[in-house]
Amino acid sequence: MSAPGAAGHDGGTAPALVLEGVTKRYGDSSGARSLDLTVAQGELVTLIGPSGCGKSTTLRLIAGLERPDEGTVRIAGEVVADGRRFQEPEHRRVGLVFQDHALFPHLTVARNVAFGLDRMPRAERAARVEEVLGLVRLGHLAGRYPHELSGGEQQRVALARALAPRPAVVLLDEPFSSLDESLRGQVRRDTIATLQETGTTAVLVTHDQTEALSVGHRVVVMHDGLIEQADTPERVFEHPATRFVASFMGDADFLPANVDRALLTCEIGIVSTVPGWADSDVDVDVVLRPHEVAIRPDPASSAHVYAVEYHGAFVLHHVRLASGRTLRSWQPHTVRHPVGTPVAVTVAAGTVPTLLVDDRAVTSPPGRDPEDAPAEPARTSR
Repeated sequence: MSAPGAAGHDGGTAPALVLEGVTKRYGDSSGARSLDLTVAQGELVTLIGPSGCGKSTTLRLIAGLERPDEGTVRIAGEVVADGRRFQEPEHRRVGLVFQDHALFPHLTVARNVAFGLDRMPRAERAARVEEVLGLVRLGHLAGRYPHELSGGEQQRVALARALAPRPAVVLLDEPFSSLDESLRGQVRRDTIATLQETGTTAVLVTHDQTEALSVGHRVVVMHDGLIEQADTPERVFEHPATRFVASFMGDADFLPANVDRALLTCEIGIVSTVPGWADSDVDVDVVLRPHEVAIRPDPASSAHVYAVEYHGAFVLHHVRLASGRTLRSWQPHTVRHPVGTPVAVTVAAGTVPTLLVDDRAVTSPPGRDPEDAPAEPARTSR
């Protein structure tokens, strides 16, 4: 599936990165399949997906650590890989930040940062090292060695080294995953702030859904070497393009449903109206996330709570319906329905449910051009 490109953040200049039909095979398997992606200058894109989905392969193809079998890679308007040419990593305008930082243990912080600046005059090189160490607030540690730094400080040195040559794109491969949980959030915020302050284009690989949604201008969800969806964090979470995206990017439950004369109905009743489906009678699956499911005690209901999980500020209720299918419902910490409680299940007001046909999201009846459908969203039944 092709991912849409983003408009330039800087008024329409050449994109910082373009992948066109990029494919990489490993024997009978594919690490990446027909990838299309455009990253604007100054944009921060996160790549996420399960292990083996192709996200790290994609990063390596951009960096020049892998050679594509098909397709074209462009960086800052220059072709760096296609069927005829292949530019080595050291000649691409790319900065790399790895999970293990990859600092040289025998070099000081300043010399680590200066490593890629050997073609600069000495005075200019020293000034640039001082500048980027100032950006990451480590100027006072310029003379230290990596083993004398904390994990967070090592990460900031790695970022400074990547930024020093003024790359067109910085690639970050799970840069925070080796840090303690208590440190990870702060280092992540500092890193993103530095990238934004410098207007740096960045592609960040992560396995953490919360991280992907919270730091990027766009999220690229990959599965089995393909891009399933590339969109804003809000759209990826609230309007997933496929069943896989819905289930991978947060908790999601699925119920068989039917749209008949613009009413979406499933086992829990009428869920919403669906504008533009007035003449339709279509079977779909409706996607419901736990925060979209409302419950209240009802002795007459055939649905009941079968498990309760306390999460501090919220309590997750697992509900079994009469059919045996299950839903999850987030409730504030002040609301706790004991196991066995019969509950009425509805959809929270304001929910715009995602509808799936053949595991793909649909916004208009199958066979009808989406452009012919009204722009109004589905409306939750009260």
